[in-house]
Amino acid sequence: MIYSENISIQAIDIYSDQDLLIILLNAGGILRDAISKYPRLKAASEQQLKNYRLIGKGVGVHWPDVDEDLSLKGFLSAGLKNLIYNQHKVA
Repeated sequence: MIYSENISIQAIDIYSDQDLLIILLNAGGILRDAISKYPRLKAASEQQLKNYRLIGKGVGVHWPDVDEDLSLKGFLSAGLKNLIYNQHKVA
């Protein structure tokens, strides 16, 4: 799906004081995730969090200082699970 739809990560914004990763997609979409879900990122300094690079033409993110790799597929899967859970919770 990611490759066929040409969806990729354009940038990551870090808000460690709010435990928040903002994943900006090339198609204009935005995903949110908690830094605390990822132990290596949770233990990282602000400077280490901001030192990331996009890998695989934007289908993943690598933080070299903490040796963490996360994928767009994982972010999308987590976002979908949260959406379904929150809709079920409200209903």
